[in-house]
Amino acid sequence: MKSPFRRKRTVNPDGTMTLIEHLYELRNRLGISLAAIAVTTVFGYIWFEVSFFGWPSLGELLKDPYCSLPATSRASFNADPNSCTLLGTTPFDQFMLRLKVGATAGVILACPIWLYQFWGFITPGLLKKERRYALSFVSVAAVLFVTGAVLAYLIIPQALGFLLTIGSEIQTTALTGASYFSLVVNLIVIFGVSFLIPLVVVALNGAGVVTYAALAKARRGLIFGLFVFAAIATPGQDPISMLALAFALTLLFEAAIQICRFNDRRRARKRAEEGWDGLDPDTPSQIDTTPSRIEGPSRIDEPSRIDEPARHEGGTRTAAPPTVTRPADPVPPPGRDDPAPGYDDVT
Repeated sequence: MKSPFRRKRTVNPDGTMTLIEHLYELRNRLGISLAAIAVTTVFGYIWFEVSFFGWPSLGELLKDPYCSLPATSRASFNADPNSCTLLGTTPFDQFMLRLKVGATAGVILACPIWLYQFWGFITPGLLKKERRYALSFVSVAAVLFVTGAVLAYLIIPQALGFLLTIGSEIQTTALTGASYFSLVVNLIVIFGVSFLIPLVVVALNGAGVVTYAALAKARRGLIFGLFVFAAIATPGQDPISMLALAFALTLLFEAAIQICRFNDRRRARKRAEEGWDGLDPDTPSQIDTTPSRIEGPSRIDEPSRIDEPARHEGGTRTAAPPTVTRPADPVPPPGRDDPAPGYDDVT
């Protein structure tokens, strides 16, 4: 028995789709994306404690920055002082921690599938040139996100070292697994998403929303805003991760400004070649003022020739509209010579 919810994608001969067809298309692609994320989440849940193909388990991989700290800066919960374990305070900590990390890994691992589904959904509405630009945008965005995530993973030991070693002579911080892994995951996601800000600036410049002159004029204020954003966005509130994010965003933002500069120069050179910049804004446009040909008057009982194309649309001749006959003027009765209204009969 066929499911009533399953419909085949149909496209009209002119390449268009109705609203209902778009909704069915969106539903199918969302279903495929969610199914892929569910499968990779299960894989991430298993990978949290099991190693595959010689790779360390996901839990060990994420715990490695914490374990790289000196043993005197970490709290020990067993007889071995060099052991590296985190603290759990509730019975559900282990399960919820593993599920959260597995779901995050599932979304990241399934990104080729849901990005492809997103690309397949928006492609029919784009021109050929726009498709090329959109594909480049998605590819660069993926590279920038991965670069930001790797940078966050590399600075986690330095950030934790600063936070845990300051005042370690007085107390030792016992990190719970939930707090530590939340810090690591949030830091990786925030760095990855923040690295997309310069790409958005380039996209706005390509769309003509912002120009290089406006960006260069507001450079100092924008860099200050990046430092403020880094201070607020970093979850650890430590100066190392904040400065690392701020300096990385500043370099990427400067690269984005230079790309906007090159793009504006290329656009200005193209306008000069086409002669747009040499036009006087006070000069009126050249408009053809020749009057169009108008058909002569037609009889009342005959259809106008202007209606001919409308009645022949699509190659099928339609019936002419009904004609309206003007009623005859009333005839005064014989033998009566009424004067014109408004005048007296003066002899």
